[in-house]
Amino acid sequence: MAGEPFGDYFRGRRVLVTGHTGFKGAWLSLWLARLGAEVHGLALAPEPGPGLYPIVRAGTFAREHLQDIRDFDGLRAAVAESGPHIIFHLAAQAIVQTSYREPLATFTANALGTAHLLEAVRALGLGCDVVVVTSDKCYENREWDFAYRENDALGGHDVYSMSKAATELVAQSWSRSFFAKDDSLGRVVTARAGNVIGGGDFAENRIVPDCARALAAGAPIGVRHPESLRPWQHVLDCLSGYLALAARIAQEPKDSPLVSAFNFGPATHDFRTVRALVEEMLRHWPGTWEQSGPVFAGKEAGRLRLAIDKATELLGWRPTWGFDEAVKQTARWYREHAAGDAVGELRAFTVGQIAEFERAAFTQGLAWARGA
Repeated sequence: MAGEPFGDYFRGRRVLVTGHTGFKGAWLSLWLARLGAEVHGLALAPEPGPGLYPIVRAGTFAREHLQDIRDFDGLRAAVAESGPHIIFHLAAQAIVQTSYREPLATFTANALGTAHLLEAVRALGLGCDVVVVTSDKCYENREWDFAYRENDALGGHDVYSMSKAATELVAQSWSRSFFAKDDSLGRVVTARAGNVIGGGDFAENRIVPDCARALAAGAPIGVRHPESLRPWQHVLDCLSGYLALAARIAQEPKDSPLVSAFNFGPATHDFRTVRALVEEMLRHWPGTWEQSGPVFAGKEAGRLRLAIDKATELLGWRPTWGFDEAVKQTARWYREHAAGDAVGELRAFTVGQIAEFERAAFTQGLAWARGA
């Protein structure tokens, strides 16, 4: 390809990824290493069982810190040791159902943990830019057909959604009160993504991992809410948005419109139901599905859409893999995993998917893929 992705911005830079042992954090860390960054990770120890992190760990990280972001002193010490040029903050409690069982732990990890991170950066006087990753659940969901824009009201029926809205407010207030006024500090932005799919997610009570577990076992897929509408997108699509945003804001003054919140979601026609997702998975991994009884007493969103006009207009970003391709690539990864391939082979396969994604984005003329 002519040009380097993201203008070769990340090559040689120290990048701290919080939540690097999680699904999106592991993908992001692997991609950053491919881009030539010196990747540092900070997270709790990974959950036992399968995951992407054990597959990509070797050769990805220059240094790792097993650290709870709710411990301010420990977090500050770990950030100081890393001395990052850029921080991608993904460490969070990311499961809605868990928030009903552990509401205080969810709130303190998501909102207070973000405050701890930004305060550590401020107290240390670090000039690094910080991309705080939240969620489409940060919006006050009115169950309407309109897509939510970045200036729509924040809110949340459940503790998880509320904690993500609170995280947005924490990032906004620290940015306005401290970072925007201090030339020695960098920029703070937030990124909101939709329902992210892709290989390596093995969390409980998520539809794609549930599909993979059932299909690998030769069992029917249990589906609770087949008609729920979601903004499905491949993990590499939202990560390309995070990376493009980080590379662009480094060239911008702090009062730039780019130093703000951004949605990274699918194209309008790729908002699909849970039923559509499951049936598309079954096209690439034959099996069956059945509607399961309600096993979750809390509220789940019925309709949720994201508007991506801002990212398209200001960053030149748009999704690379549409719904069909995203599901196909996801199914491919889980079938490779189910085949029992060695860790090294799975890592190479995962890197290959990143390379395939970069080529597709380049062919489509996306600015970040052409080095702009």
